Amino acid sequence: MTHPHADNPKVHLVDHPLVAHLQTELRNTDTPHGRFRELTERIGQLLAYEALRDAPRKPHTVNSPLEPYEGSQLVGPITIVPILRAGMGPATGMAQLIPESQVGHVGMFRDEKSLTPVSYYVKLPADIAKGPALLVDPMLATGGSASAAVHVLKQRKCTDIRFLCLVAAPEGIAKLAGDHPEVPIYTAAIDRQLNDKGYILPGLGDAGDRIFGTVE
Repeated sequence: MTHPHADNPKVHLVDHPLVAHLQTELRNTDTPHGRFRELTERIGQLLAYEALRDAPRKPHTVNSPLEPYEGSQLVGPITIVPILRAGMGPATGMAQLIPESQVGHVGMFRDEKSLTPVSYYVKLPADIAKGPALLVDPMLATGGSASAAVHVLKQRKCTDIRFLCLVAAPEGIAKLAGDHPEVPIYTAAIDRQLNDKGYILPGLGDAGDRIFGTVE
């Protein structure tokens, strides 16, 4: 199956049997919120693994039990930036994968009438611009919140921004790629389209409600 935007070198579809298996359970309406949250964490780890495949590193020699080992270590801090609140799900898994990472937060919500992003909170590490920033949100739907969050990071002088999501819509990819063409997108799935309310089809529902058990 050929996905929209598959020819864009900045769009990375993490097409892996394990990811597909976890995605299927994630989308199931019968998956309880505790397991749903765990699944977002696991997929988040796999996305971060792929997103950091070319992370900057430098030589570093350590003493192993038998002799010195010429290895390497990451250059600069890695900062995980979830877009609140739903981004906390996959970001938690990423922080477990990279214990030395630092975590910033960008609070965005989508006005359900205008479908435009509204910022309400920004708290980022002082040295965020010195290393890769992994911007995280479960869904890339209209792309408005993601694009606005990238703009926030650029205001903090970030030049290595990587956007990670569980599910993306073609419309969201087009918006983010159009506004910030240098920012790579790592996603576990590219779905068909948005509905008239701006939700991804087939999607997985409201990720925030399903992560935190706030479905009424």
